[in-house]
Amino acid sequence: MLEFAWPWLLLALPLPILVWWWLPPYRARQASVHVPFFERLAAATGETPQRGAVVMERRAVQMIVAIAIWVLLVIALARPQWVGDAVTHEVSARDLILAIDISGSMDQRDFKTPDDETLTRLDGVKRVISEFIARRKGDRIALILFGTRAYVQVPFTQDLQTARQLLGQIEVGMAGEQTAIGDTIGLAIKSFAASTAKEKLLILLTDGNDTASRVPPEHAADIARQNGVVVYTIGVGDPAASGENRVDLGVLKAVASTTEGRFFRAEDGAQLQAIYADIDRLSPAKLQTLSWRPKLPLFQWPLGAAVILGLGLWLALLIASEWRRGKAVGHA
Repeated sequence: MLEFAWPWLLLALPLPILVWWWLPPYRARQASVHVPFFERLAAATGETPQRGAVVMERRAVQMIVAIAIWVLLVIALARPQWVGDAVTHEVSARDLILAIDISGSMDQRDFKTPDDETLTRLDGVKRVISEFIARRKGDRIALILFGTRAYVQVPFTQDLQTARQLLGQIEVGMAGEQTAIGDTIGLAIKSFAASTAKEKLLILLTDGNDTASRVPPEHAADIARQNGVVVYTIGVGDPAASGENRVDLGVLKAVASTTEGRFFRAEDGAQLQAIYADIDRLSPAKLQTLSWRPKLPLFQWPLGAAVILGLGLWLALLIASEWRRGKAVGHA
């Protein structure tokens, strides 16, 4: 629809009429021919001398064009614009990081899928997380992989297809054979630093205990809480094992509790699927809807029409004047 950005400027339309009514007409003095015997000349002709004035003649076309130009200029100043239909865009109100343990223990082939297939822990986790990512419409997600060191595999994105493809390329040991849970939480906090989302959620999955972090997981969790990061922890693996293969459920519970998150325990694919379904239910996707209406400026059209009218009138008057002058010279 057609709208004016500054409609109040249309109040200037009657301004020339007010000027016509209230301001005195323009007067200018001009020198005339002085005749020493003017009084005798006037007496001889029988005329009575008086003050004279010459009123400039205005043609009707001049008045019509002047009014049209004024109206067009005021309309251009009011900034007409064509406003289109409302356009809405949904942006994520939540940023989500998936942290996945790819240490050496994730290569053990003891992960049972719901259809009784046996996979390595990492392959089973990748399958479940890939399905979880596919349901993340509306979220911005990032992927952190950790072993001896933690690194960002996928920065924050809403391109779920690319995130799933990069998830599929993960291999055990890419980040080292040990486990650095505390450093992973620290990297997640750093990744969230530039985030403006209202909700920041880290889902950390591991099958081991922290053996390589420079920052203890409990301390990293306290820093996460101070930065508004909620941590959900998922423990897979055997808590009765020894060394790198023992999953430290106590630390995972403490991390989740400190950040007001949740702790989950998964022993097979069915439980892991149920856990990610619970996370969907506990922390549903949040969206912010932004809407705007596209605006196409149209002020150039009345402005251009005013310029064309002015130039056309000037050219017409110039041609008429030259024609009259040529005609007068011809008669002479």
